Amino acid sequence: MTDLDATDRAILNAFQGGFPVVADPYEPAAAALREHDIDVSADDLHERILRLDEEGVLTRFGALINAEEIGGTATLVAMHAPEERFDEVVEQVNAHPEVAHNYEREHPHLNVWFVVSVADEARVDEVLAEIEAETGQETYNMPKQREFHVGAKFPVEGPLADLDDGLDCSDLGPEVEPTDAATLTPRERDLVVEIQGGLPLSRTPYADVAEALDEDLEWVLETIKRFDAEGKVRRVGAVPNHYSLGYSENGMTVWDVPDDVVDEVGPAIASFEFVTHCYHRPRHEDVWPYNFFAMTHGRSEAESDRRVEQVRDRMAEYWDVGEDDWDTLFSTEILKKTGIRLAERADANTDDDGAESETDRETATREAE
Repeated sequence: MTDLDATDRAILNAFQGGFPVVADPYEPAAAALREHDIDVSADDLHERILRLDEEGVLTRFGALINAEEIGGTATLVAMHAPEERFDEVVEQVNAHPEVAHNYEREHPHLNVWFVVSVADEARVDEVLAEIEAETGQETYNMPKQREFHVGAKFPVEGPLADLDDGLDCSDLGPEVEPTDAATLTPRERDLVVEIQGGLPLSRTPYADVAEALDEDLEWVLETIKRFDAEGKVRRVGAVPNHYSLGYSENGMTVWDVPDDVVDEVGPAIASFEFVTHCYHRPRHEDVWPYNFFAMTHGRSEAESDRRVEQVRDRMAEYWDVGEDDWDTLFSTEILKKTGIRLAERADANTDDDGAESETDRETATREAE
């Protein structure tokens, strides 16, 4: 685990979500910390976040885009890679640009688990058919049927660790009204692509984004804040490298939950702070009997075991859990991790016909000024 002082720990606990969306976000963020007896200036906060990023404690800082709301689709896929051909099969799978993440997991048969991200849902079947033809191995598609929770937050021991949701400063900034628009405008598409990898690590990150896009600052602030309200952005803040924080145990718990209690079990399991992802997915007859996934993280094998047991105990409140009704698949190696390709998905979901004219854009800019 990376060495962190008390102020570093407070920052990580405070701002894994809810960072201000204002012209100079570090001023109100530092003020919020001082209200909780963390003596830090805006400059000091900025310098610490820069250092945490440089040291690899953060994977990025900024808006966490909800790819599903931007356009296209992603699905989880499992397959078997024979031991004698493991590297060859993995290389063939990873060669597909649609494969965003790939992990080796502990399972007697399904040992390779990857995510396919595409702009057009029909492309999923095509990619899997190509992978099967190349590898000679069957794939098992497990698309999300219901999402109960996605919120990978990793608290560290120290100040503000007892705050359930950190310091939520997301109410700061311009007032916005969510829309029900299913598509993006070209300007919104460009903004998504610009911020998908994080915000610039400057004192004025939103102004830097506006300059890069040749947009007005107020429009950038309003759009990011509206995206947050609409669910296109899950949260704005620090995205830590959980391995650097000591969360070395990554367990995918899987359960054969009776279909008639899935809707009750989902919210109950999602309420655990250590469950970062929680989904209902399909079974595969004779190969995969599980229909419920809950991802847990721990800082030791013992802590991970305790957390899995807590999930099992909660499950038992809703149905009679047998030993053959669940399993935990720990990741043993990251085989590929390139992130979701949002540009392609955003492009496919952009309504160019609904684009604003240059006159409309100039008028909006004058009004904002």
